[in-house]
Amino acid sequence: MTDSRPLDRVLVAGASGATGEELLSVLRPTDLTVRATTRSYGNVDTLERHGADEVVVADFFDSGDAVAAVEDCDLVCCALGSPPCLRHLTGGKLVDRTGAINLTTAAVAEGVSYVVLESAIGVGDSKAGLSLPARLALRGVRRAKRDAEAALRRSGLGYTIVRPGRLTDDPPSGDVVVGQGGDSVTGSIPRADVARIMAAAPFTPDARNRTFEIVSRDGLSGTPHHRVDVDWADDILTARHGHRHA
Repeated sequence: MTDSRPLDRVLVAGASGATGEELLSVLRPTDLTVRATTRSYGNVDTLERHGADEVVVADFFDSGDAVAAVEDCDLVCCALGSPPCLRHLTGGKLVDRTGAINLTTAAVAEGVSYVVLESAIGVGDSKAGLSLPARLALRGVRRAKRDAEAALRRSGLGYTIVRPGRLTDDPPSGDVVVGQGGDSVTGSIPRADVARIMAAAPFTPDARNRTFEIVSRDGLSGTPHHRVDVDWADDILTARHGHRHA
């Protein structure tokens, strides 16, 4: 990180989703103040039990809600995503585009230090990582995520874009294959591994302003290309442990 501002508060946008919940678990033991967002008041108690210090009910289709969610945050982890629906095929109004772009715009206005965006293999130049039927079935959401990626790259913010393969609920593998350049790796990965990488990225100099495709070694399909070695700052997350949640 080149920004000298202390990093104290992290926003997990989309915290009530499966990856968002894993992010809360990873961040819970640290001394970061964790703010979680959800669209439903019914999820507030659950998110607090999972480790959120603050919960904001926000609809990221509303730019005003995005501004309120980001206020006073130093880091943003964006795990916004649409559940399977017809719009994945046709496009239209998707939180993957509109919500993520509203979040990036709010982060710029607030002077956030770093944004980590969860995208997906199959987006942009990584389309070869998906089979043709999957590319067709997901073309709407792939375009939405492509636009969100582009907005973040143009924003001037420090960022990492993470494109995981097919997400699973398996236990964390701790052994992730990282590619860069689109046509790099394909396969699956536990959400817990994705969450760990997203949490470490702001503290990992090698990850700054880069886009990665990631799968677990056990979930790897075919031969990887354009592999890169990244020294993820897992030790910094551990070193930031405090007694806050003891």
